[in-house]
Amino acid sequence: VAAVKDEPGVVVARTAMFTCSDATQQEIINDIQEQKLDGIVVASCSPKLHTFTFRDMSKRAGLNPYEYSQVNIREQCSWTHTDDKVGATEKAARLVRAGIARTRLTQPLEPIVVETIPKVVVVGGGVAGMRAALGLAEIGLAVFLVEREADLGGWVAGFAEMYPHGKDGRALATRLEERIRRHPGITVFTEAEVVGKSGSFGNYEVSIRVGQGRPETAGPDDTASQTAGPDTTAPETTGPETITVEAGSIVVATGFDSYEPELGEFGYGLDGVLTLPEFKRHVEAGEGPLSYNGKPVRTIVYIYCVGSRQPEGNEYCSRYCCTAAIHSSLQVAAKTASSGAAAGAAAPRISQYHLYRDVRSYGKYELLYNESREKGDLYLRFPDDEPPVVAEASVGGRVATDSGGQGHRLTVTTRDLLTGGAELVIPADLVVLVTGMVPRGNDELVRALKLPVGNDGFFNEIHPKLRPVETVVDGVLICGACQSPKNSAEAVASGLAAVTQSASILKRGYAELDPLIAVVDPNACEWCGLCLEACPYDAPRRVEEGGKEVAFIDRAACKGCGGCVPVCPKDAIDLLGYTDAQIRAMIDGLLQELTPCQT
Repeated sequence: VAAVKDEPGVVVARTAMFTCSDATQQEIINDIQEQKLDGIVVASCSPKLHTFTFRDMSKRAGLNPYEYSQVNIREQCSWTHTDDKVGATEKAARLVRAGIARTRLTQPLEPIVVETIPKVVVVGGGVAGMRAALGLAEIGLAVFLVEREADLGGWVAGFAEMYPHGKDGRALATRLEERIRRHPGITVFTEAEVVGKSGSFGNYEVSIRVGQGRPETAGPDDTASQTAGPDTTAPETTGPETITVEAGSIVVATGFDSYEPELGEFGYGLDGVLTLPEFKRHVEAGEGPLSYNGKPVRTIVYIYCVGSRQPEGNEYCSRYCCTAAIHSSLQVAAKTASSGAAAGAAAPRISQYHLYRDVRSYGKYELLYNESREKGDLYLRFPDDEPPVVAEASVGGRVATDSGGQGHRLTVTTRDLLTGGAELVIPADLVVLVTGMVPRGNDELVRALKLPVGNDGFFNEIHPKLRPVETVVDGVLICGACQSPKNSAEAVASGLAAVTQSASILKRGYAELDPLIAVVDPNACEWCGLCLEACPYDAPRRVEEGGKEVAFIDRAACKGCGGCVPVCPKDAIDLLGYTDAQIRAMIDGLLQELTPCQT
């Protein structure tokens, strides 16, 4: 405050404990109205958190929201320099001065209003995509559901009993699909992929490559054009065809793949070593007591975190797989008990060992963990740097046996930290590698939609709490396990969040876009095309003006990234809100000497 309170144009300078609180916002509103301010600088946290909070506050005070500047002195200053408070304070003062210098040169701007098309393309026909499609259609939006496979349902369609409700996954997926195919507002494309996108937010043209036959729709004439509008063409041949549909937004719900271990990784490739999805299919397919290759299974070892939390590879936790493995072990116990009851005899005992680094069966799913332990499952914690070793049990022609004389085909060697680091050799009939989720390969879709991809390979939202399903591409939303590992309930919840976000834009009929975009001075421009090459959004266009070719910026397509500004050889492009003059003023503010009392 001491460093900036006497800066030219500064009328009010004060601190607040919680600037975003309702009480402090009201104090700022009072200052704006009483002092008739025409600019405001908030120096606090990242603009990702509260830009819209303070823009709305500015509007309530009668101030143009684009004459407000956010200066980040938390993440980029105080949190970064905890070891140098004096230096951090000086840096904060310089950052605030730069914000003041920018704000002095701001101009009142108005949002760009664009009309929106009340249609949505949903990419992915798993439970998240199907539930999103139904939610959108039920509030009156036309939906194009695009699925790469021949059938809808995704992973859930291949499951039997699911946790924690015990319902059949195939039945759940079938019911969703039946509702989708009955709904007249949903057009289903199977064996199809999104291969292109043009236009701008609210008015996209999406190219869909359909592999076989015509799209399926529940409309009375069974044609895609009825739902998609007069510009949509449906393929008439059985070969691949590319059609174009109009949409106001796009919801991406492309799901995940299961981690595929390398040969030899935890014994993968040996007879009896299965991944968790393979094991689940084996358990659900068989009748009677659990067996493998015609032999009864008496001992199962589960190895957790295969493909997750790797020092080199997938560093993230897949979250769902602990609970999925525990649920599978309970299915095995239930199957064993029921087979014994049916035979009128005592159920054969199956020993189940869970080798883990940490058990993350969170929330209400911890009840499954407790039930598993109560039924006799043993949990052994191995060191992070000493994973279990899986080997064939046969040594010198002999087969390893347990204390009951039962022969086994595999052995698992591990150390258990819960018993002082004792080394254990466990004979096993089956070893289940509890594999996590990995991003599904969608390079063509990423290029077509310009989807933001994180370091982990999953799609990135703008903010995990404040904007959890939005991407940096306006009107392109993500949901389900394509953005991070999720169980089915979490995937459906995020799908419904995408429905809400799409509806808030498309049901209104128009959208307001940030006016912080690039502008071209036609007098200085001599079309060279460098701006178009630099723009990831294809916003610049070549037009005729004043008897010469110049660049024109599509206001709806421009995202204000500024990539075109430095490449222009004529300095003919400026960025509203961050003009050359404002940036120079900010640099001057940063470099201005501070007096001793201010430091």
